[in-house]
Amino acid sequence: MRRGSEVPQGLWIKCSACKSTLYRKEVAQNLDVCPSCSYHFRITALQRFELLLDNGRYKLMLSRMRSADPLKFTDSKPYQDRIKAYTKLLGDGDALLVARGELDGRAVVVAAMEYRFMGGSMGSVVGEKLTRAIERCYDRKQPLIVVSCSGGARMQEGILSLMQMAKISAGLARLRTRGVPYISVLTDPTTGGVTASFSMLGDVNIAEPEALIGFAGPRVIEQTIRQILPEGFQRSEFLLEHGMVDIVAHRHELKATIGRCLKYFA
Repeated sequence: MRRGSEVPQGLWIKCSACKSTLYRKEVAQNLDVCPSCSYHFRITALQRFELLLDNGRYKLMLSRMRSADPLKFTDSKPYQDRIKAYTKLLGDGDALLVARGELDGRAVVVAAMEYRFMGGSMGSVVGEKLTRAIERCYDRKQPLIVVSCSGGARMQEGILSLMQMAKISAGLARLRTRGVPYISVLTDPTTGGVTASFSMLGDVNIAEPEALIGFAGPRVIEQTIRQILPEGFQRSEFLLEHGMVDIVAHRHELKATIGRCLKYFA
């Protein structure tokens, strides 16, 4: 092949579900949904804001917080080195970004988890940022929307990461006493302590199609109970059928679905 005719890298992407080879630009124009089988690719927290907020306009909040290292945790590298590396790669914000804007003309706060930052793991910064977002919504009576995409609690922070489950849940309970709507959006994957706390506490729990949602993973459960799990176990549609989520919404319909829910609460 002549050098000038080489195909540039990154023009094509393979669907994880149907294995089709797709033109990346076409997938992006389709909100990162496979045009062949409707498989929902993971998207970033910033893309979530652009998708949900009017005209894609938003203002980031609480971006400067940094995780401490009380355990002086080191595995293959020190925890603080990991934080610095992810921050350099992805920018400020840790595994949760918070933004304010409008959805269908109504002022809202949206918190979206960033899976690329240590698997969207929940540490003390994630817990503090989400708690402060809840407090803002409480004070201003603005709806809260949280988009979850996480592997669970961050092991490098030990019990401090697990404490965030109770801290956030208490904040949400206080928010409910004020009658402020909280919409939880669960995407692929939503697992561990995130599922066991705020992701399942929405006034309405909305999931994207075929998202993996659960506490322990399917393989761990099978090995523990020594049984074969039902087909589709822990996927959105299975959870909808068994009453664990309220709505399964295609990404194209997600903003409109949340908008209808907020009108109902209004």
